[in-house]
Amino acid sequence: MVPSVSFLTDGSVKGYEKMFVIAGLGNPGKKYEKTRHNMGFLVIDRIAEKCGIDVSRIKHRALVGDGIISGRKVLLVKPQTYMNLSGESIGEIMGYYHVEPENLIVIYDDFDIDMGSLRIRKKGSAGSHNGMKSVIAHVGSQDFPRVRVGIGSSGDRDWKDFVIGRVGKKEQDILKDAVDRAADAVISILEEGIDRAMNRYNVRRDTSDEKGNDQHNGRG
Repeated sequence: MVPSVSFLTDGSVKGYEKMFVIAGLGNPGKKYEKTRHNMGFLVIDRIAEKCGIDVSRIKHRALVGDGIISGRKVLLVKPQTYMNLSGESIGEIMGYYHVEPENLIVIYDDFDIDMGSLRIRKKGSAGSHNGMKSVIAHVGSQDFPRVRVGIGSSGDRDWKDFVIGRVGKKEQDILKDAVDRAADAVISILEEGIDRAMNRYNVRRDTSDEKGNDQHNGRG
């Protein structure tokens, strides 16, 4: 088990470097619990499980839990503001602990990536993802790492219904594996650095046996 630690208001703990904020994006409530749009929450839950961190305290409009991963202190964050306002919570946390953007890692779903594939980037725009637009607006920078979990194209379905819809059995197995690998990818970033994590996890998943995941749609 990873011991819980108490952070000072500047994010410092004696004997450790400045902390990382690891935020997964999603929507709160049972209605959205295992939907495609909640990949970020599911990855945070998996990291917490792997590393023995309790993510149950409410602070800055988020569920949070602190601990040590690979010798680095971390704050795991699940904003409870609903997806499109995620940045309000994350921005508050970043300001309160004086965390620089490079020490923020954001995890979220992306339907412009094949289902089950991962993409790690050092920085970049929000693309069509409203949750990330909010994060960038409130953090005041897009220069922070992110891990995107591919949920596949919505095809002919309305993208809003698609992202908040529950997944079928076949998809569940694929996305469960993706969530596990995304958790490992975040741990790898902390342990080995983002370049090595990118080389290891930015590998396109073979989707030759699946249908409907080769089209890309825009998202409002």
